[in-house]
Amino acid sequence: MVEIMTTYQVTATRRGRVWDLRCPELPTMWSEATRLDQVEDTVREAIAFVAAIPEDSFAIEVCPVLPEAYSLEEARAKRAREAASLANTQAAQHSRAAAHALADAGLAVRDIGRIMGVSHQRAHQLIAA
Repeated sequence: MVEIMTTYQVTATRRGRVWDLRCPELPTMWSEATRLDQVEDTVREAIAFVAAIPEDSFAIEVCPVLPEAYSLEEARAKRAREAASLANTQAAQHSRAAAHALADAGLAVRDIGRIMGVSHQRAHQLIAA
């Protein structure tokens, strides 16, 4: 029989210079940490104490409470990265098509590289793709 490990959710809310740590499943559990990378070790001991269970018998999921301004800007950054990735893919397709157009016109690979501003080796790769 496989035993399912309980996962405790821990909210980390910035309060001054520390993160205020709470666990909704254990209302009497409270702790604090100065940095997010310290949260898991800090609350593991507190949860084990409050729940009277071994420290290695559960998992922890840390959920930082972040400013709305961060969430909005992060979403914008994600959309911009996705658009940039799409633009890079399209630019590569157009570069290959441009190299093919020059090769189809009978130009030498070295001339294609010179015209496109890339090495002749890169021009060869574009044509071969």
